[in-house]
Amino acid sequence: MSPGQRRGVLIGGALLVVVVVVAAFFLLNSGSSAPEAATGATAVESPGALDPQSAITEYLQDVSENNPDAAARLTDDNAAAAVTLRATRNTLNPTSVAAKLTVLQPAPAGAKRTGGTFGVSWTLKPGQVWTYDVPFELVQSSGKWLVHWAPSLVHPKLEAGQRLVISTAAPDTVAVADRDGKPLVFGGAGGPRMVDGNPAPLLRSALMGQVTVAAGNGFAVERVDTGGKSVERLFGKVASDGAKPLVTSLSLAAQNAAQAAVDGYQGSAMLVALDTGSGDILAVAQNAAAGNSPKALSGLYEPGSAFKIATSVAAVQQSGLNATSPVDCPGVATIGTRTVKNENFELGATTLQNAFARSCNTTFGRLALDLPADGLKKAADELGLNADYEIPGIKSELGKVEPAASKDEQVEDGFGQGRIQASALGGTLMAATVASGKAITPRLWHDLPTTVVKGYSPPPSSVLGEVRKLMRAVVTSGTGRAAASAGTVFGKTGTAQFGDGSNATGWFVGYRESVAFAVVLENSNDSGPAVQLAAKFLKAL
Repeated sequence: MSPGQRRGVLIGGALLVVVVVVAAFFLLNSGSSAPEAATGATAVESPGALDPQSAITEYLQDVSENNPDAAARLTDDNAAAAVTLRATRNTLNPTSVAAKLTVLQPAPAGAKRTGGTFGVSWTLKPGQVWTYDVPFELVQSSGKWLVHWAPSLVHPKLEAGQRLVISTAAPDTVAVADRDGKPLVFGGAGGPRMVDGNPAPLLRSALMGQVTVAAGNGFAVERVDTGGKSVERLFGKVASDGAKPLVTSLSLAAQNAAQAAVDGYQGSAMLVALDTGSGDILAVAQNAAAGNSPKALSGLYEPGSAFKIATSVAAVQQSGLNATSPVDCPGVATIGTRTVKNENFELGATTLQNAFARSCNTTFGRLALDLPADGLKKAADELGLNADYEIPGIKSELGKVEPAASKDEQVEDGFGQGRIQASALGGTLMAATVASGKAITPRLWHDLPTTVVKGYSPPPSSVLGEVRKLMRAVVTSGTGRAAASAGTVFGKTGTAQFGDGSNATGWFVGYRESVAFAVVLENSNDSGPAVQLAAKFLKAL
């Protein structure tokens, strides 16, 4: 063929293409019945494959290639499949995954379901290859075949709500025990978790934060429930559980009693208990109304008349008084330039013990004024209110007592209404010091020491002997009589006004045998409920 003939053929072919394209243009826009695309609708292709073989083969290929979204689109529950496949892959973090079809049952003409089996092989780490078979089911929907989704596609034993995890420690080993050996925190496949009932919600992070899961040479795949509790070990082995659990100072019995007591109170309530011999923190409880921040351990409040314990220490030690010393208790008194009132009572000429038991503000305002400017601070120092400790896992504040800036402030400090501050933990430490006659180092752990940042020395035993008489009289004949049914209880009530004086915090600080305690009720405007709450706690021990 000559060059000219070749050019003629090419030109003719081009003209033919143009004619066909133009004809198609007019056909599509002529308004006649023609292809559906003329209506402007966009066809959305339904997910799935045209036949069962393609559906399961493509699914397994996407799983092997770590493409969970593509694999999920080949199932009849895209969203659930994508989440589970992605989470499992991220958790197990395999070097490779091989998923291959082993059996596919024939689907008769018109059948909407079929199934079979595929094999999975996870290479998890060198020398750790996990292989098993998975039954599957295929369903037909809108003319396409899909893999029927269920958690068992990941592993045949995996059920709804469960997940796979890697574990190096034996499941449900006791990671933290209370002082009596009772479990508080378990370690295992899902990491540390509190025992059922979450008995110490305020200390949850402190207890679990100290747990370290033993690595060892263990390596296993576990299936766990929604709470992280191991249901079954599916593959591998874990390190031996020979390591001893951490031992906390808490008493599960005391903690449960304390939590039940505060939970039974409608307002904001907190309770702390200490062992007066060892310094063990036996219980730290706070109810929902008090919020989530650990006020029981670090919240500072005016202690009100509960601080008369310190004022009594100062009066006995520095002013030479004792329980039977005569004092005056008028209903109202002008002390310095301050007008001080009692709670609608007066005792007249009485004893220090009776004035303490009935909580006479006029008596203790006068006693405070007769002390040196730093007299109350020295007493507070000896009771631990200005001490400072670093307790692993928690932040604590015991109190803040400084020398009075003026005589008027010194009067108010005498009955806990000046600039005196204490926490529930600080009040408990004060009571524990009176009970034991020694400096107390509070501790939350038997294995992890408390660091003494600033310690203290207790008052002389002769002084504390007199103060114990005062505190016992509060329960036998004074403002704490509601605790008399709970045994031989020593204590001191307190009601501390704050702000504009329209609201007050209720206190009851004390001890029974080797258990010291402090109850603080925000905005209770009365110490009576605090005494009742303490009695409920003590009776439950």
